Amino acid sequence: MPEAIKIRPMQADDWKAVSLIYEEGITTGFATFEKTVPSYGIWNDAHLKACRLAATDGKTVLGWAALSAVSSRCVYGGIAEVSVYIGKNRRGLGIGKMLMEHLIVKSETEGLWTLQSGIFPENEGSIQLHKKMGFRYIGKRERVGKLDGNWKDNLLFERRSKKIGVD
Repeated sequence: MPEAIKIRPMQADDWKAVSLIYEEGITTGFATFEKTVPSYGIWNDAHLKACRLAATDGKTVLGWAALSAVSSRCVYGGIAEVSVYIGKNRRGLGIGKMLMEHLIVKSETEGLWTLQSGIFPENEGSIQLHKKMGFRYIGKRERVGKLDGNWKDNLLFERRSKKIGVD
């Protein structure tokens, strides 16, 4: 991993690069059920303001990570869903690991005790990243939704903080 890659808070003016990377993920057919990139306003409303990160080489956004609330009910206020996307020409270089390490620290700073992810079984890179970062497999939601007319399973992973919610 080149030394020049830095993880920093995502800014609103990163949206163009972030949305292009998201679109690359959509194109794979195994990153999300989304078919099109939402507007910034819709995306912005769906993600926690404090937990948005960009990986950059100083001029280009190479990948991003963000958290979204899993529920509006207060009892679930410490649980968030992970999104991590890496530009197609930057995958496999450790950028996802860097983003996830920073995202875990930031989530704990924000008082979150559980991070969760739903991953398509075909997304082996994401599965391996989550396992490497201490997420555990908790089950499979079979035929949870359709993508391009085909039923898709979703593998569920979670990571419990060792600092928040342990008492």
